[in-house]
Amino acid sequence: MVEKCILVILLTKSNNSECRPQPSHSFDSSPTMSDTFFGRFRHFLDVIDPSTLFVTKKRLQECVELLDRYKQGTLPPGVTDAQLWQAQKIKQAIIHPDTGEKILMPFRMSGFIPFGTPVVVGLLLPNQTLVSTVFWQWLNQSHNACVNFCNRNASKPAPVSNFLQGYIGAVTSAVSIAVGLNALIQKASHFSATTRLLVQRFIPFPAVASANVCNVVLMRHSELSEGISVLDDDGKVVGTSKVAARHALLETALTRVVLPMPILVLPPLIMTGLEKLPLLQRHRRFVLPVHSLVCLAAFGLALPLAISLFPQISQISVSQLEPEIAMATDCKIVTYNKGL
Repeated sequence: MVEKCILVILLTKSNNSECRPQPSHSFDSSPTMSDTFFGRFRHFLDVIDPSTLFVTKKRLQECVELLDRYKQGTLPPGVTDAQLWQAQKIKQAIIHPDTGEKILMPFRMSGFIPFGTPVVVGLLLPNQTLVSTVFWQWLNQSHNACVNFCNRNASKPAPVSNFLQGYIGAVTSAVSIAVGLNALIQKASHFSATTRLLVQRFIPFPAVASANVCNVVLMRHSELSEGISVLDDDGKVVGTSKVAARHALLETALTRVVLPMPILVLPPLIMTGLEKLPLLQRHRRFVLPVHSLVCLAAFGLALPLAISLFPQISQISVSQLEPEIAMATDCKIVTYNKGL
């Protein structure tokens, strides 16, 4: 009933606030989008759906045109609710909500798991050398930097120098922490060989988590100094807020700490048990494929869980923002794009 209510309001453009999809001002929400974690989780399962990577340019254009016709009130007869939701799913997976431009395939949220899983497997390989540790941390943070930059709040233009600063800072922190922790473990002679190997497998987590925070902050630090756009109930920009920017970066940084937890903690625990199985003891060549599948499953669970912690289109009370914004609108609540 809730989904049907939302669809009726969208298609008739009613202003009934009790059924209006929240917090959208136009057709920008999934039918499962809500204030609840579970609602956001279902929504982001659509956002990260890898099948959208195979959408053709023609199909994307058809979806965009269909949604434009909806907004103009000129939908052709016979268009179903399901067609509108599918068009929105495709658009939000490919098009940046602020710029209206296509996000490059490897850096979309729908491409995060397919393109990121090989890197995760590399990070968790046992018996890493100094060179391999540096390589995998560099590759991981290179991918993360591009994902953060392409999915940022882009209501204000960001110079290329921001990208370079974030990239250098994140890679430097990740590699430094990983190499430092590896060196400490090698010097811990009182650890048994088994314990040392297990601890080494967990080293990527603190390295990646700390680097992820640096990555987000450095890649998007211009938002802190310039602010981000906040919108009223009608979707009109009422001002630029540094307070909203701080909220957006804090929430995004927290998701980047949570994201690697299942990915980098569960596979070492699971593989420690699986590698003792007679099958993998006899056929060592199966270890890497099994490891890859475990990492893929952990990644598939971790990504929607992490990005569902907070809504992408977040709300904030006007009373928490700068005085000039309160003077520019009668709304009590405004919205902003947190970014992913």
